[in-house]
Amino acid sequence: MAAWRLLFASVVFAAAAAIADPAAAQKKYDAGAGDAEIKLGNIMPYSGPLSAYGLIGKTEAAYFAKINAEGGINGRKINFISYDDGFSPPKTVEQARKLVESDEVLLIFQGLGTPTNTAIQKYMNTKKVPQLFVATGATKFGDPKNFPWTMGWQPTYQTEGRIYAKYLLRNHPGAKIGVLYQNDDSGKDYLKGLKDGLGGKMQIVGEAPYEVSDPTVDSQMVQLKASGAEVFFNEASPKFAAQAIRKAAELDWKPIHLLASVSNSVGSVLKPAGVDNAKGILSAAYLKDPTDPTWRNDPATKEWEAFMDKYLPGGDKTSTFSVYGYLLAQTMVQVLKQCGDELTRENVMKQAASLDLELGMLLPGIRIKTGPDDYFPIEQMQMTLFNGENTELFGPVLSGELGGT
Repeated sequence: MAAWRLLFASVVFAAAAAIADPAAAQKKYDAGAGDAEIKLGNIMPYSGPLSAYGLIGKTEAAYFAKINAEGGINGRKINFISYDDGFSPPKTVEQARKLVESDEVLLIFQGLGTPTNTAIQKYMNTKKVPQLFVATGATKFGDPKNFPWTMGWQPTYQTEGRIYAKYLLRNHPGAKIGVLYQNDDSGKDYLKGLKDGLGGKMQIVGEAPYEVSDPTVDSQMVQLKASGAEVFFNEASPKFAAQAIRKAAELDWKPIHLLASVSNSVGSVLKPAGVDNAKGILSAAYLKDPTDPTWRNDPATKEWEAFMDKYLPGGDKTSTFSVYGYLLAQTMVQVLKQCGDELTRENVMKQAASLDLELGMLLPGIRIKTGPDDYFPIEQMQMTLFNGENTELFGPVLSGELGGT
């Protein structure tokens, strides 16, 4: 009788607990999630004109391998399925359909590129599948009202453009500006941010767009030098950014050189362009550059180096692209941890829009923060200078908000 009473009490207690906390009583899954694994889809340009960014996907795969080796997330292993689109929007559409409809992933994480993510944005939102932490700073990917299933991660290109405008207005107010930009939403966003930040107080004397299918940007560089520009804003992806740096040296053109953060990598851009050619280049950053001696004894940097040595041996430890991939994977893991046993697509977006996170490889003073109406996780940056060996931080952390500090 005593044993029966104890069993009855246990059943009543369990039922009461389930009523009080239904989530604890029942696991909830959408396609791509279960007791054993979580399927994450990814699309990267491992080939084609932007193949330098492939290091990001490789780093993310390595980080998820680390998480799996440590037991996974709440006991579930990550199945990271990453496909190549060659930075071709039609191929991106094909790969996204494959991931969602054949592989049945829970979400697509960190697809890279503005035109490529644009090509699948409506599809992902119609399907109600998260298009999460896209690898582009185009402003259109932070619009929860119209595209609630799409979210960016890095500072927007308009934010960065406004930060450069603040720097120029304070330090070179009378200089004439020339801009090289990719002829898509990413380049146009950079240009808009710069113009908005300048507010008509400085003159842009040259605007030279290029297509990712172009073999070189040599003609654009000749055009910009001829414009009389004293400031050169190099808003180009890695291959073309390196070309532009080399061509400026060939032309003996020595403007104040601003390089977009998407190409501000010692290993992937500045060294290939020639360190002598790149010396003195200015940019902006929000993550730690592993070549900067400032972080030599930094615990977070040592942890990242140990990760690279163990899980991505031979990976480029001079490239910020590997730091970027590491940070993105950490952010994704945090979202999945917050989901607990409710691994639904709706809860993934709810948790992604509920972040207040500090990660070791972000610059001090910069953190990830989101809300239901704020799909822009990072909104601050700090200026940098390449000294011929590494990038040096200088000045305060700047906000890209109009009128902000």
